[in-house]
Formats: sequence, structure tokens, C-alpha cells
Amino acid sequence: MKIDFFRSYCLKKTGTTESTPFDENTLCFQVGGKIFAIIDIELFESVNLKCDPERAVLLREQYEGIQPGYHMNKKHWNTVSFDGSIADSLILELVDHSYELVYAGLPKNVKEQLSQ
Repeated sequence: MKIDFFRSYCLKKTGTTESTPFDENTLCFQVGGKIFAIIDIELFESVNLKCDPERAVLLREQYEGIQPGYHMNKKHWNTVSFDGSIADSLILELVDHSYELVYAGLPKNVKEQLSQ
């Protein structure tokens, strides 16, 4: 997967913004001010994605390229490798899952603003 494709995929989601709040190499994709994906712009080796805790464990057991979230709450975040061991279709499905989890947790008024 190429970084340009990944970036466009994330930005097409309703209400998504991007920023580099930690440093100039760490790009975060957010909805309603809450992060759903984090990548390193220079290396683009992996992405941190939010995940349902039970599913997170199952994915880690099933795929070597999915590990507990690097520098994140390991119960709710996975680091997914772009080394080719994880199909692009699964990565995109996990991006969708992360976005949906974060969006679902937003206050009603924020969701209403995003849908306008």
C-alpha cells in the first residue's frame, strides 16, 4: 500500500481531518477531534488503529503483522504492519472499524455537526 492511497482513503471518511500533533513525522487522522489512525510519514511501516478489545486479541493471534498498539493503550489499539503480511483489504477494513468505533463514541451534537 502506498501512503498517498492510504491518506486519501482516510480523508474520504466523513468529518476526517489530519494533523501532526506529536511531531512532523507522525500523521494522525481524526474524526470529531478524536484519533482513529496514526502513521509515520517518513517510514510508513505500520499504522496504529483502534480496535474492539476482543477482536484486537483475535487479530494478534491470527496475524504476526498485527501487534499491540505501539505507544498506545494495548487493550484498544493495534499496530498493523505494511510489510505485505497483511492484505491491503484487511488493512482498509481495520481502518473502517477504527473510524466507526471512534465515530460511535462521539457526542450526539458532534455527530450532527459532522453530518451537515
